[in-house]
Amino acid sequence: MKKLLKTPLWAQILAGIIIGIIIGIVSPKAADFISPLGDIFLNLLKMLIVPLVLFSITNGICSMKDAKQLRSVGGRIVIYYTLSTVAASIFGVIGGMITQPGKNVSDFVLSGEAAEASDFDMVENIISWFPDNIVKAMVDANMIQIIVFCLFLGVALLALGDQASTFVKIIKEGNDIMLKITSYVIGFSPIGILSLMASMVSTLSGAMVKEVIVFILTIDITILVFMVVFYPTVLKLLARVNVGKFFKKISTSMLVAFTTTSSAATLPVSIKIAEERLGCSEKVYGFTLPLGNTCNMDGAAIQYSVIAIFACNLFGLDITPERIFQFIFLSLILSIGAAGVKGSGIVMSTIIIQTIIGDAGLTLIPILAAVWPILDPFATMANNVGDLTGTTLVSKSLKMLDEDVYNS
Repeated sequence: MKKLLKTPLWAQILAGIIIGIIIGIVSPKAADFISPLGDIFLNLLKMLIVPLVLFSITNGICSMKDAKQLRSVGGRIVIYYTLSTVAASIFGVIGGMITQPGKNVSDFVLSGEAAEASDFDMVENIISWFPDNIVKAMVDANMIQIIVFCLFLGVALLALGDQASTFVKIIKEGNDIMLKITSYVIGFSPIGILSLMASMVSTLSGAMVKEVIVFILTIDITILVFMVVFYPTVLKLLARVNVGKFFKKISTSMLVAFTTTSSAATLPVSIKIAEERLGCSEKVYGFTLPLGNTCNMDGAAIQYSVIAIFACNLFGLDITPERIFQFIFLSLILSIGAAGVKGSGIVMSTIIIQTIIGDAGLTLIPILAAVWPILDPFATMANNVGDLTGTTLVSKSLKMLDEDVYNS
């Protein structure tokens, strides 16, 4: 049992997927028997959504410290992180629109619900984002209304500063509590995913498997394209530094990010590289890297945009310009509020799917969980490169970059 608990989560999930597939193929009756475990897992995910969003997004905004810090280093890095995440979301939308994962299957289409959801009015939809009763929004799990409320709450707490320090502390502790609960739920995920996979495997068509492969390739290739197009452009045109030297010097942190799939685990390596190899000032990287570790998730933004398109295609929803705007908005906000625990991307994906599709979309969760170990390394690596790119840019703009160290 101790050896099992020490097994990495990705390996436990992979084992659950394999066992679930075998059960689904060999004994559909056994799959039905264990299906309540999958239902419990989905219920636990839904239980997390509202409080996790409320605390994590509000805490993400509050982590920007104070107005004075925002004016100098903070102002620059927040603008950069926001624009880079929006750019990543747009890249994700473009990649998804080119490959259209999920377009050629009808395994999940619900004609009545899809037809209703296709009647999309942009003005009415934007009006519906603003809650008239936040308690009702939480009861109904209206995620966009909750997110908008969190934005107002976070900005207000940031503006009040020390006056609201007690409440900010409550938010931070609430976020820590939710992250702990999330880790418990994610710990149960191998069993839940095993059950869901066993129930689903007998219903998946060959065409669906092909679309899942297209989905995986779309995300990973889009992330790589974003890394070789966006970051070098920023470094060359805005920071005016040698791009080749930058990537050579940060290669260690890229490798750590890729292999550990943990931004938190990579942070100490990034800090050391920022100081000793890039020549960034501690006044800059001491703020930008921890903030980016929490709030700058370019790889995740690409994932969420493609997931949104994948879900819409599978459930028969039209992808209109208005919905694309919604994808980008959700990708930005959920990337900022992403929980810093292993497997949290699955939980955040649950939020974006439920927002766009509703509870019916949760049937996609076992598929996403199955492919997440293939997606996470690329996304984490992009997150890390984005943090170091922003740190270098801000250091150069404030004349706090030791160019002798950088060019050595």
